[in-house]
Amino acid sequence: MRAPTTLRRLAVTIAAGLAAATLAAVPAHADDGPARPPAPAKASAPGDLVDVEPSAFHPLPGQPTGTRAWKIRYRSTTARGAPNTVSGTVIVPRDGHRGPRPLVTYAVGTVGLGDQCAPSAGFPRGTTVEGNLIQQLTQRGWAVAVTDYEGLGTPGDHTYTVGRAAGHAVLDAARAAIRLPEAGLDEDSPVGIMGYSQGGQASSWAAELHASYAPELEVKGTATGGVPGDLMKVADFNDGAAGSGLVFMAAIGQDAAFPELDLESYLNPRGAALIDRLRHSCVAEGAALGAFTRIEDVTVANPLERPEWRRALRDSQVGTRAPGAPVYLYHALADELIPYGVGRQVRADWCARGATVEWHTVPLGEHVTGVITQSPLAARWLADRFAGKPVRGTC
Repeated sequence: MRAPTTLRRLAVTIAAGLAAATLAAVPAHADDGPARPPAPAKASAPGDLVDVEPSAFHPLPGQPTGTRAWKIRYRSTTARGAPNTVSGTVIVPRDGHRGPRPLVTYAVGTVGLGDQCAPSAGFPRGTTVEGNLIQQLTQRGWAVAVTDYEGLGTPGDHTYTVGRAAGHAVLDAARAAIRLPEAGLDEDSPVGIMGYSQGGQASSWAAELHASYAPELEVKGTATGGVPGDLMKVADFNDGAAGSGLVFMAAIGQDAAFPELDLESYLNPRGAALIDRLRHSCVAEGAALGAFTRIEDVTVANPLERPEWRRALRDSQVGTRAPGAPVYLYHALADELIPYGVGRQVRADWCARGATVEWHTVPLGEHVTGVITQSPLAARWLADRFAGKPVRGTC
């Protein structure tokens, strides 16, 4: 989750700092043109390709990256176990490498609820905010699969903050990348899971679901941070604060997954107008629209006081299962959107269940600073997992 000021700070900082380094590292003649995609088979199982089209990956407008990219739609699974279709992007370095390479299935942080906000929509234009962070991975020679999540770029509302749906989408993006012949991957390709903020929830759920949902994936580790592990605590913390717009976005996401929650029945006219605008907004606008607004300002009754709503948020809790592969987990001490204590509780819960967790407190900065400073370290940690090096757990 991101407030508008921190989102702008992320874009400026990445553009000024990380982009300078990555531009210097890419050959000037790099060709990012699309390659002809294969024709997918009939999609009948999670991770099967529904369709494929050429795309391009640009962290900034027009910035070359020496990669090939495809926009994909693939089979996945809703929070209730029904089949659905999710879109995403597969990015592969154009580096002359032959044979399998590591694959990172990457979960982006909050981008908004409108289809135009989806990562796959922004990559060709160079407007997806985390593009520079993803480029750090492709420059290591890794393939990257980036899910758009359920309902973001596909019909229906985006199931924002619904943990199980997001975890499915992340794992199935990896399956889809492996099943894309042009990507050059195979079933033995080592897989890493990575994400922050909303992506921290999604990557954490993917780590927890891997053994039961996609055990064939060779997951070597998960790097996850800024995890909104307890949505009730995050909602209480942000109600009426700078991040309150994200609370209303989350309400839309939960209602999309569980229509019986009947969000509309709780809204007053101001709330109905706000929710309608949020459904079509990207994060900067959405966060600004709802900032410093209390739930009681836009409802006739607080849905979070109802047992069915509390149960739905509890169903997205992170920490109820132990990831089978090691985890690099980090959280900013001064996080102004997701309380530090929420991140520490994820660590405590995973450790209590026997997971191997390397925990890092980001001592300086806030929510967005956490991903900027930790992404290179998290990528280095994943590189060690791909290399089979020993893990240093800190439980």
